[in-house]
Amino acid sequence: MQIGRKQPQPYDWETTRRMRARQVKPVPEKISADDAREAATRTEQRYVDRVYTRLDTEREKAAAELRGGPGPGGGSGFQAQVEREVTTTEASRRLARLSAVDRALCFGRIDHRPEDGAPGDTFYIGRIGLRDEDREPLLIDWRATAARPFYTATPGSPGTLARRRHLHLRERTVVGLDDEVFDLDGLTEDDRGSIVGEAALLATLRRGRTGRMTDVVATIQEEQDQVIRSGLQGVLVVQGGPGTGKTVAALHRAAYLLYTHRDVLERRGVLVVGPNATFLRYIAQVLPGLGETDVALATVGELYPGVRAAAAEPPAVAVLKGDLRMADLVEAAVRDRQRVPDGDLEVAADDMTLRVAHEACVQARDRARALRVPHNIQRRRYVHELLDALALNRAEQYDKLVDEPLEEILTSGGVPDWLQELIDEADDDPLLDEADLRVAKEALWQDPAVRRTLDALWPELTPQRLIAGLFSDAGALERVGAGAGLSTAECRLLHRPAGSSWTTSDVPLLDEAAEWLGQDDTADRIRARRAAAERAEEESYARGVLELTGLADEELVDAAELAGRNRDDGPQGTTAERAMADRQWAYGHVIVDEAQELSEMAWRTIMRRVPTRSLTVVGDIAQTGSPAGARSWGQMLDRYVPGRWREQRLMVNYRTPAAIMRVAADVLAAVAPEQVPPEPVRDDGPPPFTARIGRAALPDRLPALVRAELAGIGGGAGEGRLALITSAGRHPAVCGALPGTPAGATPDALDAPVVVLTCEEAKGLEFDSVIVVDPAGIVAESPRGGQDLYVAITRATRRLTVVHDDDLPAVLSALAPTG
Repeated sequence: MQIGRKQPQPYDWETTRRMRARQVKPVPEKISADDAREAATRTEQRYVDRVYTRLDTEREKAAAELRGGPGPGGGSGFQAQVEREVTTTEASRRLARLSAVDRALCFGRIDHRPEDGAPGDTFYIGRIGLRDEDREPLLIDWRATAARPFYTATPGSPGTLARRRHLHLRERTVVGLDDEVFDLDGLTEDDRGSIVGEAALLATLRRGRTGRMTDVVATIQEEQDQVIRSGLQGVLVVQGGPGTGKTVAALHRAAYLLYTHRDVLERRGVLVVGPNATFLRYIAQVLPGLGETDVALATVGELYPGVRAAAAEPPAVAVLKGDLRMADLVEAAVRDRQRVPDGDLEVAADDMTLRVAHEACVQARDRARALRVPHNIQRRRYVHELLDALALNRAEQYDKLVDEPLEEILTSGGVPDWLQELIDEADDDPLLDEADLRVAKEALWQDPAVRRTLDALWPELTPQRLIAGLFSDAGALERVGAGAGLSTAECRLLHRPAGSSWTTSDVPLLDEAAEWLGQDDTADRIRARRAAAERAEEESYARGVLELTGLADEELVDAAELAGRNRDDGPQGTTAERAMADRQWAYGHVIVDEAQELSEMAWRTIMRRVPTRSLTVVGDIAQTGSPAGARSWGQMLDRYVPGRWREQRLMVNYRTPAAIMRVAADVLAAVAPEQVPPEPVRDDGPPPFTARIGRAALPDRLPALVRAELAGIGGGAGEGRLALITSAGRHPAVCGALPGTPAGATPDALDAPVVVLTCEEAKGLEFDSVIVVDPAGIVAESPRGGQDLYVAITRATRRLTVVHDDDLPAVLSALAPTG
């Protein structure tokens, strides 16, 4: 018997197609559409009830295993103890997954055409896979090969499908059905009488926003499915305009990869990097709903353990800190802290002045730098060499104190021959042997004056101490900056008061500094040696236990594993938790959303976390708002994977109505003419509305406009969300006109019916209705102002209003004034 982690087993769909259409009950002929819908709903409800009953059974089974290990018959011996430990670990993971998929567990059904006169197979698709009590497939995991036709079938290329049905659930109740029929002749006469519904994708898009991203696993389309199921290796760039579902595809890709490559990715983990904390909360419920609960989510400002930076920099500073010259600046700052005295090194200790020649200090520094290790480990070599020199100098001075009286005796004559021989022999011996030197160095290191002097020459540094000290010291900035190729004006941009908060742009610099500084691992190595010795002793004892119990020959568990299971190392945490706490963790795959916003320095930070270069890069070059962001994907990626990244474009806009997209297309043509706007599939909703409201009139007219918009999207009934996206200059006035309305990228903002945001804060989000305030100000405030306006306009899924006081910008000339 093999004890170990159970891996998900793929279904053998080529030889086993057992889920027949037996679940579908006959529908009477010649019944009304309403009666047909009710009958079909009852049929699907019976099946959904069966699925949820099985889910509850599996949950209870996992919970029981977690509480008590193997059931009756497992015994109480050593073998049962080992099995119980393995089983409860697996049960904990399984229970977490089963508990996360309750909402809309079963969302689809596919009916295949009959083959050779036999009835066509019917499969139900859901968030996870379930088998019934006879081990027959009851629900197909959406990531399984058998489920793929649910996403890829189109009227022009249906494959073997006759019908695709979408099931809409509220809690555990079927509340709606939508059918897409590909081959009417492929359905039985009874099935043809049960066809119901409308296009499921458009129905999903018309739903109100809830403040959290909806996991649209049920409505993934073919081009998104190609992204999701693309291979693990290499860098995949998903280039897609607004509303193309690129974020949805990326998150489903994370779940698919974890399902398909669980052996690799569950151990190393998957990291999803988003643009801000609000965005991460916005998507936080998607992956658990897809059956995955162990993915790390972070912004760039959270990639350095212990620092959570959210503040932004002025555009000029952000551009400078994102420049690759900052890597040179950090290197120069580290070398600047590896110093030698201007002259000889002098330290007052033991009522004497100890000296080391300047040339000896330079040689010690150069030898330490020659080591191919970080600063804090080089420091150990430097400090030891100077302590050697100081200890020898002290010994020489003590020796001289003894020698001077002796010289007087020797010059006076009358020294016996035997004493002269001893003196001559002593002159040939070193002043300090190895043991004496070690003791002398330890004594010197305990002297506060000696330690202060050596710390000043080559301090032990943390990244925070290095970067904060550099930016708060104008003189050091100018000195170090010159060596890194920065101008005086650029150095002045970087200068800031001591104690300033960390910004998002600082985090890649901290990460760069950590690479150069390293950590003195002397204590860690001592602890590791002790732990290794303890493990060896434990494993020796475990081998004896296995031999005594007779289990050694059965290969149930080896000695190392047994020793590890009985070692109390404290809580281990999930893979995601351990990864986020370890700056040097190497992830199995990294997904970067809104990747066009990352600076060159941020990309260095990302790439350190995925040495295998297995990435999904998601974004839209046309929406680059950060002045430090990408102008092309090659600009950022060719440095790391030259010619070895592949691009897939999403060209269908599922979110933005055609009337709004026409306005957005004019903006895109002006700011990024080389980019092709995505084609909208929706042609519903009202045309964009404009309102001319001066700053002074905002308190009177803006609240009424907001109330009207909320009524138009059903926000008063608790459904639908409205965002006011404003220029930075008009932001205070808008907030003042709407007292009590949440503003900024805060978690609570997503749950409020109305929120006030800047373009940067709105990036990656979507709302039923958007009011863009001061479009001319948005364009003028940033070098990428046109891209910011494009972002603002394309956040709306149903309604768009543009509020302006002066004439509209030229890129919005197609909008006729309407109010």
